[in-house]
Amino acid sequence: MIHTPLLPEHGGPDDGPSAAFDFSTNASPLGPPPALLRAVQAADRACYPDPGYRALRRRLGDEQRVLPTAGGAEGIRRLTLAAMLSGRREAWVPQPGFGDYALAAHALGLAVKSYSDPADIRPTAPALVWICEPSNPTGACLAPWPDLGDTLLIVDRAYEPLRLQGEAPTLPAHAWQLVCPNKALGLTGIRAGYALAPATDAIWALALSLAPSWVLSAEGVALLTHWLDEDTQAWLADVRTQLRVWRTAQRALLADLDWQQRDSCTNFWLARPPQADMLPRLRERGIRLRDATSFGLPGWVRVSTQPPAAQQALQLAVLEIEGEDA
Repeated sequence: MIHTPLLPEHGGPDDGPSAAFDFSTNASPLGPPPALLRAVQAADRACYPDPGYRALRRRLGDEQRVLPTAGGAEGIRRLTLAAMLSGRREAWVPQPGFGDYALAAHALGLAVKSYSDPADIRPTAPALVWICEPSNPTGACLAPWPDLGDTLLIVDRAYEPLRLQGEAPTLPAHAWQLVCPNKALGLTGIRAGYALAPATDAIWALALSLAPSWVLSAEGVALLTHWLDEDTQAWLADVRTQLRVWRTAQRALLADLDWQQRDSCTNFWLARPPQADMLPRLRERGIRLRDATSFGLPGWVRVSTQPPAAQQALQLAVLEIEGEDA
C-alpha cells in the first residue's frame, strides 16, 4: 500500500527574498550568550564527536536517561517510531499544534486523535500522548493535565525557556521531556536537542538504538554542552526581562491597529489582522508573519516579539496598506 506523502508546513524562511523583519519565527531575537556562541564557533569540525555522546549525556543529567536528538523534529519522529515499535496504536496530538506530531504518527500507521483540552484525552488503546507546554502556536499553558495512566506521555518543552509569565507546571513522574534549546538561544540553524526519559526502560533503550550515527554535529555538541551553564541561564533570564518589555509594547501597537489578540505566556501569540489579505501584502514589504491556517486557524497569524525597529516597520507597513485601501 502506497501512502500519499504528507509534508510539514513551517514558519521561517520561504522561497522568497529574505525578510527584513521576521515575526514568523518564535526563536529569540536576542541571539545566544557570547560564551556559548564562541564555543559553537570553535567546535572541532575535523573530528567525529563521540558517537555515544557519553560526556554530553552526563552533563545534561543522568547518562542513562538522556537521548541526544537532531532538534525537536528528529526527536518527534524517533520517539514516535519507538512508541509504535513498543506497541502503541494511538497518537494523541494537540490541535492547534505543531504538525510534525501528527505527520510522524500518520507515516507509521498510528491512529491519530486530536484534542484541544488535555481533559479530552481518552485513549482506547495503548497510546502515545504529546503535550506541548507552553503550547505552540498559542503560547498558552495547557496544565493542569488529567491522569493519563500508563500512556507514553511526552512533553515538548521547546518553548519553556521563553516563558515570560507564570511558572512551569510540575510534570507527571512518568512523563518524558523533549528539550530544544536552539529557539531560546536564537540558533535554530543548529539542530540539537535531547529527550529526557523518566527512567531507563525498554522504550529508552529502543529510542537510543533508533538514532542515526552521529545524530549531533560538533556544533550541536558545543551548544548542548553549554546549555546548562550558569552564564547561559543568566543570559536567558536577561533575555526574558527584555522580551517582556518589548512584548508589552508590541501588543499595545497591534491593539491600536485593531488586531485581535489571544493571551499567551510566551514571546509569541496568535493575532488576527482586520484585512484578510494583510499577510501577503506585508510579505511584499519585507515583513513575514506565520500564517496559522495550517494550524486550523484561517485568518489568524502567529506573531513573535521583535525589537522596536521591527515593530515600527510593521506599524508603518500596516498603516501604508490601510492607506491604500482607504
